[in-house]
Amino acid sequence: MSEIKDNKKAIRVGIFLFVGLLIFLLGIFTLGGQRKTFVKSFQLKVVFEDIQGLKIGNNVWFSGVKVGTIKKIQFYGTSQVEVTLSVEEEAHKYIHKNAKASISSDGLIGNKIVVLDGGSPKFPFIEDGDKIAVNTTLSTDDIMKTLQVNNKNLVDITSDFKVLAKNLVDGKGTVGALLTDQQIAENFKTIVNNLQNTTASANKMAAELNVFSNKLNTKGGLADKMLTDTAVFAKLQNSVAEFQNTASSAAALTDNLNKASAKLNDKDNVVGVMLNDPASAEQIRSTIKNLQTSSKKLDENLEALQHNFLLRGFFKNKAKEAESANK
Repeated sequence: MSEIKDNKKAIRVGIFLFVGLLIFLLGIFTLGGQRKTFVKSFQLKVVFEDIQGLKIGNNVWFSGVKVGTIKKIQFYGTSQVEVTLSVEEEAHKYIHKNAKASISSDGLIGNKIVVLDGGSPKFPFIEDGDKIAVNTTLSTDDIMKTLQVNNKNLVDITSDFKVLAKNLVDGKGTVGALLTDQQIAENFKTIVNNLQNTTASANKMAAELNVFSNKLNTKGGLADKMLTDTAVFAKLQNSVAEFQNTASSAAALTDNLNKASAKLNDKDNVVGVMLNDPASAEQIRSTIKNLQTSSKKLDENLEALQHNFLLRGFFKNKAKEAESANK
């Protein structure tokens, strides 16, 4: 009986150990599957200035898909850090030589991760052991720092605007006076109305000038010919030159008339004496009168001679010759 009990106990222990071993193996394969321990992979290296809390075992993501883990972290150069990435072979055909890596977070408060971009298809595919460049875009921490600075600036602006708004309400400053003083507001409205009227007048004048300019540019018009026809322009030049000569002649004529008029007022010439010396004028009138009397007497004497019998024949012959010549 004791042997049977010992055998049963051994069987139970064996079964328990077998189940435990099976659970252990399943756990190993499960964890290995999650960490892709048994998946064929290749290694890439990235040198960061600051790894921002990355740890060995953190995930590597490509296009939103987990493709590997961080295998090793070590210092590089003077103050840089070299991170070795273990990337599964399946992603090999999507990552090119010019691919870049950046540090991000798995959510706002999640673990740090490394994010890869694929690079350009113009470049060949990445190879095992290659070192890729770092993407210099802002990280989540940089964005949070920027947001904090912006929030501080926003608070400062809000405070300043609060003071400004209070001054406006209290009517302080020029703008405050414009907003609160009714008289200033009315004056401002008047100024605006005047400016509108002035603008309307200016627009009207511009339109009229435009119409006048179009008339000047009318093809065949006088203004168009004056501005564009060289022959008409030359004639105008000649006309102006002739007008200038005429004006010069008129000026000379006026000057001569002024000199002659001045002579009429002097007594050193016959006309001046006749106009200005009554005695001389009276003598000239007497002389003219005597000449007229003498001329009349001469006519009478000639008439008498024509009827004289001694000269009558002579005058008759002269009359006949004159009639013959007229015929």
